[in-house]
Amino acid sequence: MEQINIDDTDLKLLQALQEDASQSNQTLAERVHVSPPTCLRRVKRLRDAGLIEAVVAVLSPDRLARTLGHGLSAIVEITLDRQGDEQQQAFELRVAADDAVQQCYRVSPGPDFILLVQVADMPRYLALAQRLFTSDANVRNVKAFFSTKRTKFRPKVLLAQ
Repeated sequence: MEQINIDDTDLKLLQALQEDASQSNQTLAERVHVSPPTCLRRVKRLRDAGLIEAVVAVLSPDRLARTLGHGLSAIVEITLDRQGDEQQQAFELRVAADDAVQQCYRVSPGPDFILLVQVADMPRYLALAQRLFTSDANVRNVKAFFSTKRTKFRPKVLLAQ
């Protein structure tokens, strides 16, 4: 990975985009006190460098629940039997490809992985568990915690300024 040099203006742009990525280039430029062409060029450079991975909409599960139901959110601890790099990468690839897995972390100490998963209901969680955990002979232990309420969700990287 090539390292990119970023300055205070880049940090301000990244911070502003984390707060609201839907704002226009003109608004963003005014907010960080640069010209619109400079703003556009800098944001493109930050994207091209991989500092901005994606621009997404954060949905409200409580408001969507009126139409779709609340669904089931779980935090799942996974311990593998063999923790070699090859086995860990194979597990990561399998869970990363599954749409129900929202986040996957390799952790230490304790379990090998922490997953955040979202499914429609318990039967779909059981299908996910079968697909990703039970059918894998290298998964030694699975411990799931089911969310009863989401108090905070902010996908933000803290930027020192």
